[in-house]
Amino acid sequence: MRNFLILSIILFLSNLVSGQHDDNARNDGIQEIVERIELPTIPEFSVSVLDFGAKGDSLANNKEAFDKAMSAIKKNGGGTIIVPKGVYTINGPIHFVSNVNLKLETGARLKFGSNPKDYPLVLTSWEGTMLYNYSPMIYGIDLENIAITGKGTIDGEAKDSWANWKELQEEDQLLSREMNHKGVPVKERIFGEGHFLRPQLIQFVNSENILIEDITIEDSPFWCLHLLKCNSATLRSLKYDAHNYNNDGIDLEYSRDVLIENVKFDNGDDNLAIKAGRDHEGRSNSDQASQNIVMRNCLLKGLHGVVIGSEMSAGVKNIFVDNCKAWGDLKRGIYFKTNPDRGGYMKDIYISNIELGRVEDLFFITANYHGEGEGFNSKISDIFINNVSSEEATGTAIVIEGYKDSKVEDVKLTNINVKKANNAITIKNTENVTFEGVIIGEEAGVPTTATKEEVTKF
Repeated sequence: MRNFLILSIILFLSNLVSGQHDDNARNDGIQEIVERIELPTIPEFSVSVLDFGAKGDSLANNKEAFDKAMSAIKKNGGGTIIVPKGVYTINGPIHFVSNVNLKLETGARLKFGSNPKDYPLVLTSWEGTMLYNYSPMIYGIDLENIAITGKGTIDGEAKDSWANWKELQEEDQLLSREMNHKGVPVKERIFGEGHFLRPQLIQFVNSENILIEDITIEDSPFWCLHLLKCNSATLRSLKYDAHNYNNDGIDLEYSRDVLIENVKFDNGDDNLAIKAGRDHEGRSNSDQASQNIVMRNCLLKGLHGVVIGSEMSAGVKNIFVDNCKAWGDLKRGIYFKTNPDRGGYMKDIYISNIELGRVEDLFFITANYHGEGEGFNSKISDIFINNVSSEEATGTAIVIEGYKDSKVEDVKLTNINVKKANNAITIKNTENVTFEGVIIGEEAGVPTTATKEEVTKF
């Protein structure tokens, strides 16, 4: 009895020390990333769009006024463009320059037009393939020190226009993938007129020191906020009301050193999707893995909460998600998806202190997304999930699926509580998956003593 007591104490202390070590490592990793991120430096100079003829009456086309304001800022070397209260129709994109803050004051709404001819072709990425397509509503490339702030709203006005292209996109979608696989030069991947790939609402490319804060995002044609090949970004206190097809809230692609915090998601697809290029092209950019990303203190509502993939061929690593809570139903809470077209890897993922309500699946890793592809299995390893709860999983609480020749490895789930689940766990083709304190359904207590009738029956 004495030896058993000593062993119990040793095991308890060992688990306690291990848990503290995991917490310290996670907190140190988060702090290191956050301290490295730089906020944009914006000169004191400012202008109002009203000074350039803008009218917030929802009727006038304010494209020229916003272009003139941006030119004035560029001539000065930077500054703030102030957008006062009002509804500003803009038939065409806003193209950013460096060292500028677009400040939308309370009650300001940017309402973008839906005529494709108003949106010139720009270098972008569509589902992980670089190409030229219609400009996003707000766009910038090769910039530094850029910000969108204030309590205003950016409205893509897409539900009765761009959103309808979803049904028309398949031919162009397949063409872009073919160009990727065949290595067609990017300069020859021309879409736009006669094609039906929807543009993003907000996109910055190859830019650094970015702040997007406080704004509300609505009615996007495609992905809402897309950072492509960006470095050092803070996305803070955003709000969403975007429910069209593929209205991902935040997409990070080939990007690093990003802080996402205090965001209230309510969008029609993934809340956060971390990506890194697709297939042949993504694998050729293995030095541009998406990495060093922190998401914390966010409210989740949409299709999926936290997603990695499926376009992740350059790799995804060093990801921290902490202290987030659902304020509505989700299809999947935590979702990692790839297939044998992708290659690449997912590793060093730390997810902790997540509180979800009703989901279909709480935690889902699949190396067979859409059941397609061959020849380029992805490597998934070093995943740490701690202190996650859900009220109900109508599908399966935990799913981890690798391949026989490319197993999912080194996954640790600690303190997972699902109060009710249709199915508990599916695990296939894995190695070194560990569970500590995982409860699915009602927690088992002290075993009951067999009754006389049961003894007789058995």
